[in-house]
Amino acid sequence: MAKSVFGFCVLFFIWFATCVFSRVILPENENHETTVLDISASIQKTLDVLSFDPDQILFEEESISDDFSSSSSSSFTVKLQSRDTILKSTHKDYKTLTRDRLERDSARVDSIITKLDLAMKGISKSDLKPLVVEKEFATLKSQDQDNIVGPITSGLSHGSGEYFSRVGVGHPPKPQYLVLDTGSDVTWVQCAPCQECYQQTDPIFEPSSSSSFAHISCGAQQCKSLDISACANESCLYQVSYGDGSYTVGDFVTETLTFDNSKTTVEKISIGCGHDNEGLFIGSAGLLALGAGSLSFPSQVKASAFSYCLVDRDSSSTSTIQFGPEAQPADAITAPLLRNTRYPTFYYVGLSGISVGGQPLNLPHSVFDLNPNSPSGVIVDSGTSVTRLRTEVYNALRDAFVKGTQNLPSAGGFALFDTCYDLSSKTSVSVPTVAFLFPGGKSLQLPAKNYLVPVDSKKTFCFAFAPTRSSLSIIGNLQQQGTRVSFNIGNSVVGFSPKKC
Repeated sequence: MAKSVFGFCVLFFIWFATCVFSRVILPENENHETTVLDISASIQKTLDVLSFDPDQILFEEESISDDFSSSSSSSFTVKLQSRDTILKSTHKDYKTLTRDRLERDSARVDSIITKLDLAMKGISKSDLKPLVVEKEFATLKSQDQDNIVGPITSGLSHGSGEYFSRVGVGHPPKPQYLVLDTGSDVTWVQCAPCQECYQQTDPIFEPSSSSSFAHISCGAQQCKSLDISACANESCLYQVSYGDGSYTVGDFVTETLTFDNSKTTVEKISIGCGHDNEGLFIGSAGLLALGAGSLSFPSQVKASAFSYCLVDRDSSSTSTIQFGPEAQPADAITAPLLRNTRYPTFYYVGLSGISVGGQPLNLPHSVFDLNPNSPSGVIVDSGTSVTRLRTEVYNALRDAFVKGTQNLPSAGGFALFDTCYDLSSKTSVSVPTVAFLFPGGKSLQLPAKNYLVPVDSKKTFCFAFAPTRSSLSIIGNLQQQGTRVSFNIGNSVVGFSPKKC
C-alpha cells in the first residue's frame, strides 16, 4: 500500500512540475501562437503604390559610369526593387492591380508545372517549339549574321517578374533593369536592331556599341549546354521555351556585366541577345537568371553562395542580392538544399511541415518529399508570388487558420483566394501564426502581413496561399518578403534570415 501511495505521489509531482515548467519556461512559444496584422499600414501601401512616380522613386541611380574599374570580386551586391516602382501604374484601383498580379502569377505556376511534367515524362523542350520559331530559326540560319532581325518573345509573359535589379551590360556598361528569377538558367536582354521590342525603361542595348560583345561558336560548350540551339554562320542561336507556349530566340553571346555601382565587373558571361521581343514583360530589359543550371549567372561566376531579400512589393524601399561566401548570415534558419537531377534549374528545400498557431498540421510524412520521377517536393521561387501547396496540405492549412479566425467576418473569395475577410471595422487584428517547419526542429515564423494580404483598398484581406493541381509545392515571394533567402550551393543548404534586408 505504501509503495502505491509513493508511486502516485511521484507521478503527481512529475505532472505538476511539467505544468509549472511549461508555464514558466515556455511563454515565448505561447507568444508565437498569434501575431498582429497592422491593417492600417497595409492599406496605406495599397494607396501609395498606385501613386508611385518612377522618375522620383528610382533608387539612387547607380550611374554606371563609362569610366568604370575593370576589377572583379568573388563577393558583390546588387540593388533590388519591386516591379511597381519601375512602372507607373495604369490600374484604376488596387483591386484591378491585384487581379492582374494574380493572373500573371497563375500563368507562371502553370508554366513551372508544365516544365516539370514534361521533364518527368522525358519529353524534350524542343517539342514545345512553336512553328513560328522553327521558321525564324531557318530565317536566322539563312541570313547574313550582321543583318539579323531575329525573334524573341518575352519569356516573362509566363510569369510575374515582380523584382528588378540594375545591371550594366557591355563595355562601356549600359545600365539595364533585369528581372530576378531563380526559376531560369539563361540570362538575356533585348538587343538592337529591334523589329518588335516591348517597352522598357532604358534604351535598347546596342551590341555594336560594346567592345566586349562576342558571338559564341556552335561548337562551344555553352552552346551545347542550351536545351534548344541552332547555328548560323558558325554562331550559336538559342531558344528558351516556356510551358505556356512563350519563348525567347536570338543570338547566344558573351558579354561583360557590371554590378555594385561599377565596383565589380564579370567578363565573358553567356547571355541571350534578342531582336524581336513581345510579351508582358514591360519595363525591364530582360532577365537575370539565378537558377541552379550550368548556364545560370551563379553557376557561371562559380558563386559558392548567393542571397536576396525581397522588400514589400507595394513599397518603394530597396534591398540587395549578394553573391559570395558571406551571402548567408551566420544565424540563418537552415534547411537542406535538394536537387532534382531530371530538372536541375530549381532550388528545392527540405520542408518537414507547417504549423498554425504553434500546432503542426497533421500531414502524411512524405507529403513534401522530392521524388525524381514525378513533379514533387518544394521549390523556393523568387518569381512565383503566392505559395502553392499540394491540395491536401492547403486544405489542412486553410482549415486550421479559419478555425483560429472565427471571430473575423468572412468576405468570400477573390480570384485564386478562397478565404478572405472583411476587416473594414478594424485597424489591427490578432491572427494565428503560420510557420514553415524544417528538419532538426527548426522553423520560420511568418509575419502576418506575409500571408494575410489586402486585395483592395477597402480592407478586404485574403489568406495568401493556394492549392496546386500538382504534387509540387512552391514557396512564393509573398511569404519570402522581409527575409533574406540564401542558397549555400557549396554546403547544399537553404537559409532564411528574417529582417536581414
